[in-house]
Amino acid sequence: MTTAAHQVGRTQGKLHPEPRYRDPMTVSGAWARAARGAMLLADDGALRPTIFAEMTALAASTGAINLGQGFPDEDGPQQVRDAAKLAIDSGANQYPPGRGIPELREAIARHQHRFYGLELDADREVLVTAGATEAIAATLLGLLEPGDEVVTFEPFYDSYGAMIALAGGVHVTVPLRAPDFTPDLDELRDAVTSRTRIILINSPHNPTGTVLDRSTLELVVELAHQHDAIIVADEVYEHLTFDGVEHIPVSSLPGARERTVTISSGAKTFSLTGWKIGWLIAPRELVDAILSVKQFLTYVNGAPFQPAIALGLSFPDSFFADAASTLATKRDLLGAGLRRAGFEVSRPSGSYFILADAAPLGFDDAVEFCRRLPELAGVVGIPLTAFVRPERHAAFRSLVRFAFCKRTDVLERAAVQLADLRR
Repeated sequence: MTTAAHQVGRTQGKLHPEPRYRDPMTVSGAWARAARGAMLLADDGALRPTIFAEMTALAASTGAINLGQGFPDEDGPQQVRDAAKLAIDSGANQYPPGRGIPELREAIARHQHRFYGLELDADREVLVTAGATEAIAATLLGLLEPGDEVVTFEPFYDSYGAMIALAGGVHVTVPLRAPDFTPDLDELRDAVTSRTRIILINSPHNPTGTVLDRSTLELVVELAHQHDAIIVADEVYEHLTFDGVEHIPVSSLPGARERTVTISSGAKTFSLTGWKIGWLIAPRELVDAILSVKQFLTYVNGAPFQPAIALGLSFPDSFFADAASTLATKRDLLGAGLRRAGFEVSRPSGSYFILADAAPLGFDDAVEFCRRLPELAGVVGIPLTAFVRPERHAAFRSLVRFAFCKRTDVLERAAVQLADLRR
């Protein structure tokens, strides 16, 4: 008897093997490069879930406080949310323009002039994207040729590794070492060569909270000119810096603008991570090249959210200052709780995240520690090695990233529960 599977495989009287799709590891394709670049592909070819998915599932199954993923647990400004509702009711529910609605592109251009003194052509030098992640993807896919090198700092946001690999690039890293997590400038000089196509920087930095200083940024610009490289600056935490530390957009430095793609979004500034409204800013030639790829990714997105984010960008300076001040207070609240629990704790200058060393508590493996932490203290964190390639794990092995972009009462409760670690 001929099986149904054989019937599917029969073509012109010839029997073909049944497609091997029961095990996803048998499916060939570029996905494997992306997974390997994001450090999700084991040596034996097994695909691992991200540590974020694992820890979030663990938080859900145990009822632990989730300080692992970097999303706020409070909604953004009411005025911005109301603007989105009004846009929906007013009919902004179909495809917006491919570059983003003029209202938002103009708001982004005004924002860059207001905060950084940069003059932009809103029609040709601004591109709205489905969050910063799509901006990163479209930029790397659009500007890399196979074999081109991309220099990033390490630890690095996992999306960088995935997209560099998917584009056929070669990922070169410069470590950010404890305790201050700043780069060694000689190591940065050595990493950038004639093979470097892109220098990808992230400041304020996820996961360490480092804010790159002017001397580091000036060296990045110098190296980009020396080796004819493009600078890609991920600045999504641009308004979330603390203790008087200044965020300096690399594109504002002499000689940088003509070779820089600046990426940001409304997600972190307005606590609206699910809206996925991001943007990039670059010279028109680079924008056009990136758009030629971006249009085949999401095409467009978030029609009613775009005018709402435009409104948010027009808020007074006090809004942005208050957002940073509130977050700094939460950083200090969680940091104090972690210190009382016995961790050695960093003092990040920006972003949503604080690093804690579990070694003083007797745990030298943060992965195992994070898997046990819900049981030990009812809290979830992320091992820093999730952002580090295996060959550099030793320097980061006992470090845990915690997110402090949560309600004050949640952070207070987490601090109390973490104190149980000392008992």
